[in-house]
Amino acid sequence: MLDFDCPRCHRPVSEELYGPCAPCRDELRSTMQRAARSMAAADYEPKMNVVPNQVATKE
Repeated sequence: MLDFDCPRCHRPVSEELYGPCAPCRDELRSTMQRAARSMAAADYEPKMNVVPNQVATKE
């Protein structure tokens, strides 16, 4: 266990890893958490100036 001051609230804490204390982590989770949303990606359409690979067109 490490003894240090919380980098967020500056209170002395004893935690396993350096970072915000447990109350600060809970507060951050409740205020910063957002619901996941799905995003549809557009289909890929090559630009008109793209030419086929010469090796691929070889017969």
